[in-house]
Amino acid sequence: MEYLTTAELSVQWNITPRGIGVLCAEGRIEGAMKKGKSWLIPAGSKKPSDKRFNKHEAKNESSFSESASKEIGI
Repeated sequence: MEYLTTAELSVQWNITPRGIGVLCAEGRIEGAMKKGKSWLIPAGSKKPSDKRFNKHEAKNESSFSESASKEIGI
């Protein structure tokens, strides 16, 4: 099995090596293992979703703005 380092994977995923290390430490990348100070990630690993953004958040914001505009009378 081929493994990639955080630096190699950061080029593919367009994330900093530090960010990939955090994802590995949180257990969000399946098969990642720590070897000394470095993380080794299987070459076929998929990029985990970004938890900073909620898919449903945009729907909630638009419904809020619509209800607020109805209350104001716009």
